[in-house]
Amino acid sequence: MKKTALYDKHVSLGAKIVPFAGFEMPVQYSGVTEEHFAVREKAGLFDVSHMGQFFIEGPGSKDLLQLVTTNNVDALENGKAQYSCLPNENGGIVDDLIVYKMEDDKYFVVVNASNIEKDWNHISKYNSFGAKMTNASDEMSLLAVQGPKATEILQKLTDVNLSEIPYYHFTVGSVAGENDVIISNTGYTGSGGFEIYFNNGSAEKLWNAVMEAGTEEGIIPCGLAARDTLRLEKGFCLYGNDIDDTTSPIEAGLGWITKFDKDFVSKATFAKQKEEGVGRKLVGFELTDKGVPRHDYPVVDAEGNVIGKVTSGTQSPMKKIGLGLAYVDKPHFKLGSEIFIQVRNKNIPAKVVKAPFV
Repeated sequence: MKKTALYDKHVSLGAKIVPFAGFEMPVQYSGVTEEHFAVREKAGLFDVSHMGQFFIEGPGSKDLLQLVTTNNVDALENGKAQYSCLPNENGGIVDDLIVYKMEDDKYFVVVNASNIEKDWNHISKYNSFGAKMTNASDEMSLLAVQGPKATEILQKLTDVNLSEIPYYHFTVGSVAGENDVIISNTGYTGSGGFEIYFNNGSAEKLWNAVMEAGTEEGIIPCGLAARDTLRLEKGFCLYGNDIDDTTSPIEAGLGWITKFDKDFVSKATFAKQKEEGVGRKLVGFELTDKGVPRHDYPVVDAEGNVIGKVTSGTQSPMKKIGLGLAYVDKPHFKLGSEIFIQVRNKNIPAKVVKAPFV
C-alpha cells in the first residue's frame, strides 16, 4: 500500500485509515455527517494526494490530448481547466480527468488514483505526436479546501487574488510561503473552494497553514466518506461506480463533455448513440419510502423485472432520504418514472429525478 506525504498527520489526528485505490487513506475523522455539514456550511480540508498527475508538453501535446479525450482542448486558454474523459476503443471510458492548460504546448492532467498506470499506458499508446510525457504522481501532493468559507481561509495565505480566479480556472502562485503552487478553482463537493497542487516536501507545512488559517471559520479535516456523500448529493460521477470501461459518456449523461467538432477515439460510436439514442441511461433517483440504496442493488419495475442497477447510493445528510445514481433501461429512465430499488429483498419505491439532488 502506498501512503501520501500526510499519512502520519492523519494518524496523529485519529483518522480512521482504510485501503483505497492502492493507498492507505483517511476515510473519516470526526464522523461523516459532521464533516459533510462542515463542507456545506463552513469549510473542510481533504488530502487527495492519491490522485495522479501527468505533464504533457511539446508541439504535439494538444494533438495528442485532442485524440485521447472527448472534450475539445481547443476551448482551453492558458489558465483554464476542463473536465473530460478518456474513451476506449469499445465505446467505454478509461477514466474521467481534468485537463489544465498551463501554457501553449504544456498541459497538466489529473487522473483517478486507481487508474494512474492504466491511463498512462492508454495515452502513451496514442502518442505518435512526439509529446513529452511526465508522470509526476509520486512527487506531488493535492489538498482540497472546500466549502463556502474556503476562499476566505485560503486568501489569508496567498497574495493571489482568489476572487479573480473563475470556476474551472487556475493560476500558479505562492501559498504560505511555498512557491510554484497550482491554485485551482475546482473541487468534487459542489460547495465551492480550491484545490492546491505542490511538491510532497511542502505537504505538512501547507496542511498546518490551512488548518490554522481556518480556525476562526470552523474548518475541519475531512475523509473519503464525506467526499463521497458530498459528490453524490451533487450527482457527480465516481469512476469505478457510475462510469467504467463498459459505460459510454452518452449513457452516463456526459454528452456535454463529448464534442463532435474534432476527431477522437470512439467518436463514431458516440455519434451514433447520440443520434439514435441509448438503451440505458445513468439517472438520479430518490426513494419515496424508507431505505438506504447501495452500489449494485438491483433496480426493478412494478412487476419485479430487473431494469437496471444502482451504481452509487447513500442516505443524504442534507435531505435525510435515500438517493443515488443508477443505470436504468429505456423507457424507465424518463424523469418522473416510478422505479423500485431492491433493498434486502424488499422493493422500495423510488422516483427518477434530475441531479443535483441538493
